[in-house]
Amino acid sequence: MTLCTPNRTPNRPRVQRPHSPPGRTGRFRPAGVDVSASLAVFLIALPLSLGIALATGAPLQAGLVAAAVGGLVAGRFGGSPLQVSGPAAGLTVVTAELIQRYGWRTTCAITALAGLAQLALAALKVARSALAVSPAIVHGMLAGIGVTIALAQLHIVLGGTPQSSAVANVLGLPAQLADARPAALAISALTVVVLLGWPHLPGRAGRAARKAPAALVAVAGATALAVGAGLTVPRVDLPSWSSHALPGLPEGPVLGIAAGVLTITLVTSVQSLLSAVAVDKLVAARPDRGRGVPRSDLDRELAGQGMANVVSGALGGLPVAGVAVRSVANVSAGAVSRASTMLHGLWIVLAALLLVPAIDLIPLAALAALVMVVGIQMVSITRIRTVTRHREAVVYAVTLTGVVLVGILEGVALGIAVAVAVAMHRLARTRITREEREGHQSVRVRGQLTFLAVPRLSRVLHQIPAGSEVTVELDGSFMDHAAYETLNDWRAGHLAHGGTVELTGPAGGRIAGAPADRAAGTEPGADAGADAGAGASPGASPHACCRPWTPWHNHQCAEPPAPPAPESFEEPVAEPSAPLPTAHQLVHGIGKFQRNTAPLVRDELARLAREGQTPAQLFLTCSDSRLVTSMITSSGPGDLFTVRNVGNLVPLPGEESGDDSVAAAIEYAVDVLRVRSITVCGHSGCGAMQALLGAGPEDPATPLRRWLRHGRPSLERMASRRHAWARISGRLPADAVEQLSITNVVQQLEHLRAYESVARRLADGSLTLHGMYFHVGEAQAYLLSDADEVRGYDDVFDSVPPAVLAARAS
Repeated sequence: MTLCTPNRTPNRPRVQRPHSPPGRTGRFRPAGVDVSASLAVFLIALPLSLGIALATGAPLQAGLVAAAVGGLVAGRFGGSPLQVSGPAAGLTVVTAELIQRYGWRTTCAITALAGLAQLALAALKVARSALAVSPAIVHGMLAGIGVTIALAQLHIVLGGTPQSSAVANVLGLPAQLADARPAALAISALTVVVLLGWPHLPGRAGRAARKAPAALVAVAGATALAVGAGLTVPRVDLPSWSSHALPGLPEGPVLGIAAGVLTITLVTSVQSLLSAVAVDKLVAARPDRGRGVPRSDLDRELAGQGMANVVSGALGGLPVAGVAVRSVANVSAGAVSRASTMLHGLWIVLAALLLVPAIDLIPLAALAALVMVVGIQMVSITRIRTVTRHREAVVYAVTLTGVVLVGILEGVALGIAVAVAVAMHRLARTRITREEREGHQSVRVRGQLTFLAVPRLSRVLHQIPAGSEVTVELDGSFMDHAAYETLNDWRAGHLAHGGTVELTGPAGGRIAGAPADRAAGTEPGADAGADAGAGASPGASPHACCRPWTPWHNHQCAEPPAPPAPESFEEPVAEPSAPLPTAHQLVHGIGKFQRNTAPLVRDELARLAREGQTPAQLFLTCSDSRLVTSMITSSGPGDLFTVRNVGNLVPLPGEESGDDSVAAAIEYAVDVLRVRSITVCGHSGCGAMQALLGAGPEDPATPLRRWLRHGRPSLERMASRRHAWARISGRLPADAVEQLSITNVVQQLEHLRAYESVARRLADGSLTLHGMYFHVGEAQAYLLSDADEVRGYDDVFDSVPPAVLAARAS
């Protein structure tokens, strides 16, 4: 199936404003779903705003001001329609330090100046530059802030007062534990228990109850306990708005204030832009695929955040940034326009004016417990696993430690320095080894081949005897010009002295940029190399144009047959490269196999004919013509027992409805052939997944529609809140089709477990399951992490380096 773009109607009744929902005019007319979404976000934002204000040491009203301004100003002028802005936990440490050092009025002025700086950056259109920061640094910064928040709020949870730094809070914790206040501890414990347990309430009643935000229920329950039991604990005390503190002229050292402005600008900008990108992915993954919701304009979003910070600082509010928790709630509630964000700000204003008596009943310990849990959750185990898999744990740990011990700017600077050092180390760490076996020289280069490795490469190459047979294996993905020239010059000299040279990649095929014969017409950086399957040296193949990376479609390497008679075609074939008719393609392809490939595989096929097939794995994939299983797994005859169908679906046992082909293949592979693994492979741009997403209840029951019903559990899994969105190397899928494709892989692995023969082999440990996703356009394979723990797992697909993929396939 082909993914088509719907035709746009050329004549529109009215020009749409940027980021305005389809069909809406300039008037503010929120849809019903926007109203309900705004209420859901408001119920989450109210207690969090108060808790963050408490954690910073600012007036509690400042949190409400920032939440209202974030909704009304950033919501109206920002570039991410569904992102919700307000006081963020990631800014707690920065703001608390500024308040302690310069006072509240100066901190408000710093916030307004930071907003002006954001407006200047937006005018320069540098918003996307913030996305160049390593995710390990961003996650380390957020984790360090979370640790600092949790340590400070723990003292309030125990009934005490936090110290001025994370180190001081740790040192003062034993004394605070010895002097814990039972009333504050009981309220905090109730808040934490409700906050963590509420999303996991079982049964139908639990599902209904979970519609209420956990944060609101936890704070309301703690307030009810404190009021009902008559506990004497510190409570929220909102002063009169007439005495609300407004900003004053900055007082303090110029460099210190400039550093504060820079810190607020950096943290709010990076957090808001990263959150906007994440919101786009969440919107695209919704069942409606975000229809009518435009993608974020990052420069406009940065300008909107700048306006919000100017207004918030001028009105005596906390710094404003895009907030992930509230944004996720907004998207999940089905919001379709910026009206939901703006309405949430309006509800905050009304609550601050009309609900002051109720807000004053909230115990400070409940708000502290709420913020403490948020801080702990900022240290994400999933993110730690991700940075560890990408070998950036050192960058993460240094950034986290620096933020906790020194400060945010200093910690981020340390993280950047370590990230640069790690990148340079990886670039320079190249191992070059030489072995000699029966007169054959083998040189292996592991790592990226740059000018830094040229001296070692040259030394090893010139130790090879003249006239010898040499294989140079380049186990890397990059070669710069200096290394290319060194390798090419040595190769030319070695060939001139009667030697032979074979340049290969890690799987026996040539990598991009490897030197080839000048006769072949290759240049530095071109995709040059010999057919890996034939194992020929460069330029030796009689069909040198047949490369593994040559486009397959209508591809002919040998001379095509003579054009048929003109009456057989509307137009004669003018060039040898023109597409051949299907019959001629088939005959020509068979002839080419008989001439070129059959002599190379005849002995192996004769052995398989004698001994029978003993494949190592069952490979279940889609029928899509772009998936060449032997190519993407580097496998050959007898390696794979392959089953292909539309959508790589595995019907549950008993639901085949007369089509037992997949079940029969599974039984034969598992019980008769005794395969050791089963791989389910999905791919990008899958027409079956597109059809599933577009299917309607009134569609005719064609054979295709009847078959695709086996994919409905994948649709339900993608829409279910019980399963986390699958990720690809740490990123969310690009669109709903990609999300469903990888979710479908995970779901089909669960279906496999329902087969008795598969379950039996899994139980005795003689069979393993693997999930795989192949991105066609990028020619990149991804494997599901820990596929043996599919149920309830946070589905993460990791990119597979070429060497690892070839080793696993073999």
